[in-house]
Amino acid sequence: MKRILTIQDISCVGKCSLTVALPVISALGIETCILPTAVLSTHTGFKNFTFCDLTDEIEKICNTWKSENINFDGIYTGFLGSFKQLEIMAKLFDEFKQDNQIILVDPCMGDNGKLYPGFDQNFAMAMRELCKKADVITPNLTEATAMCGMEYKNDGYDKGYIDEILSRLAQIGASKIVLKGVSYTKNSCGVIAFDTKSNKQCEYFHELLPLKTSGTGDIFASVLFGSLVLGFSEEEAIKRAANFVVESIKVTLQDPNKTWYGVQFEKILHTLGSCQI
Repeated sequence: MKRILTIQDISCVGKCSLTVALPVISALGIETCILPTAVLSTHTGFKNFTFCDLTDEIEKICNTWKSENINFDGIYTGFLGSFKQLEIMAKLFDEFKQDNQIILVDPCMGDNGKLYPGFDQNFAMAMRELCKKADVITPNLTEATAMCGMEYKNDGYDKGYIDEILSRLAQIGASKIVLKGVSYTKNSCGVIAFDTKSNKQCEYFHELLPLKTSGTGDIFASVLFGSLVLGFSEEEAIKRAANFVVESIKVTLQDPNKTWYGVQFEKILHTLGSCQI
């Protein structure tokens, strides 16, 4: 059985970060080890939430793993809340690096043209440095343009604009780039990937559904990462991840009692293990 490590915060209520990554990657048949960077009572979309920073525990935890000779077939980072955590992740990548390992960095910093509260352009540049150590990065348009120093465009852009973003991201150093949230029309949304070694692009578009909520990017990255670790091609992994997100949104829209803070991915988790997506 493959074993991976995912490093993100835990929002005790709110379907994002580790409360998504742990069940999703486990459902793929992968031993999923976790390294919490913080514990929140709810995700930050709620009015009130508590926050417990676990930065000081990370290196202690890693040292115990090294003493037990624990290794990982893949490492996947999500939301990282400080410059210090970025520094620790860079060190962790080096210390736990092994042959045929996949390192994926999901540079969770913002959306809809704005960086999250507490982040600025200096943080985006520091995240760019961490991305240099990754095999795969999965930014959305907001995160990508911040790391590239480009203007964010919400709509009205063309393929030339996306190609320029991919070209600049390629200069960071990751071998595979998966750009999320690309939309050339009002009724569709998709993903464009770029393999910097072969210089090839692949894209996958799907219908744009009338629901925007937290956690869908985390779901996408988790399915993508798990699929890559299992040996799926990049194109197959992207389709699996995008389809799972779309189906999660569809099943959520069917429930009149749905909550506002996440999608009901739990209802279709069984499709991951059976490769039905």
